[in-house]
Amino acid sequence: MGFPGGQSRPRLPSRRRRLFSTPVVVRVHELVADTISVAYHERAALHGVSLRARSGEILALVGPNGAGKSTLLRALDATQPVLHGVVRLDGLDVARMSAAERARRIAVVPQGVRLPEGFSVAEVVLMGRNPHLRTFGRERPHDHQVAHEAMRRAGVLDLAARPVHELSGGEQQRVIIARALAQAPQVLLLDEATAHLDLRHQTAIMTLVRGLARQGLAVVAALHDLNLAALFADRLVLLHGGAVLAEGPPATVLTRELLHAAYGADVVIDAHPRHGTPVVHLIDSERGLDHVCP
Repeated sequence: MGFPGGQSRPRLPSRRRRLFSTPVVVRVHELVADTISVAYHERAALHGVSLRARSGEILALVGPNGAGKSTLLRALDATQPVLHGVVRLDGLDVARMSAAERARRIAVVPQGVRLPEGFSVAEVVLMGRNPHLRTFGRERPHDHQVAHEAMRRAGVLDLAARPVHELSGGEQQRVIIARALAQAPQVLLLDEATAHLDLRHQTAIMTLVRGLARQGLAVVAALHDLNLAALFADRLVLLHGGAVLAEGPPATVLTRELLHAAYGADVVIDAHPRHGTPVVHLIDSERGLDHVCP
């Protein structure tokens, strides 16, 4: 039916038209560990650990050597069985998923990984598509597109044709992250991803990881460097003796009392002069001087 006087239907103002447009829905993924315990040869490694990692944030695992950071990461992707408790991704028991399904949903950047020699960067990154292939299947054009985008996001697209053994440590770490991104995961687990890298490459890797989190990944990263964790992580989980000693924003976890309880070290905490995040200084009792904690 027409409008009076033969007028055509009036156009809605642009702002009002946007109100009726289809909203963009970004699904939030959540990885939850519920009171999990792990033991090696009857020796307890984790005791009743609970945590929650969400899309869009970096959750950093910190604590002294042997506190359980790497064990917890392995438990989160079910490569380490748990004795008690459960790990769920979006409500699904991770341990009940097939290996391929887990690899499609959770990507791992392990500590000290060696890239295979004789392969180019592009070939290594394309290996990340294996969980999406059928048995004895070959990569399809879509798989190459995903790998190309993963290299772009990780900043190694210009290295695609280079043999991986010719790359620097920082470049190789980016390739490993690109291979993980090629899995198209919802969760990214990193075990000491900045170990053995210089300051510039540490900052570059963590800036990349933070950008990936902001694009929708849930990131859980085990970090040795407390100040790096404070600068880049949204929340920290402080582990000690296989249990959670504290959890929360860096300013609430990196306190003198908690760090003394976890590390047995006396420290001084102050604020980063530009970013305001906590900075941890060791106290040299013999010289009476403070030294920035690595």
